[in-house]
Amino acid sequence: MFESFIGVNFWTALFVLLNTLAIFFVAKKFLFVPVMNMIKSRQEEIDSMYLEANHAKDEAIALEAQYKEKLSLAAATGERMVKEAMERGHSREEEILRQANEEASAIMAKASADIALEKKKALNDAKDEISDIAMAIAEKVVGRELSNADHSDLVSSFIDRLGEHA
Repeated sequence: MFESFIGVNFWTALFVLLNTLAIFFVAKKFLFVPVMNMIKSRQEEIDSMYLEANHAKDEAIALEAQYKEKLSLAAATGERMVKEAMERGHSREEEILRQANEEASAIMAKASADIALEKKKALNDAKDEISDIAMAIAEKVVGRELSNADHSDLVSSFIDRLGEHA
């Protein structure tokens, strides 16, 4: 009785083994293979997503490098343009100053020439006036009328003496 109660029947064990094997093969065909295929396809999808993400990251890095290069190029171009504008401004400033100096020199030269001309004119006017006064004085002193030669000699000597005192 104890053997029948605890013992194992051969046919029952064989039946349980065959049932287990049948369940295993059915589960393998309808459960494990589809689940493994699903896991495999999901893994391929995940790998593809990682590959695309890495590709996008590489593109982003390349675009960032291009952006930085273009930004530095734009900054360099801006600096160059500012420098060229400053140089043009300085050259224009120098040109304006040079023209102003030339105009000032021309005005000064013209003013000097005008002053010299006015001085000469005033000197000639004074010479004529002095000559007339000297003639009148000489006529009174001498009591006779002087000739043109006497008159010229007298005026010239007077102006020469006047120039020495000035």
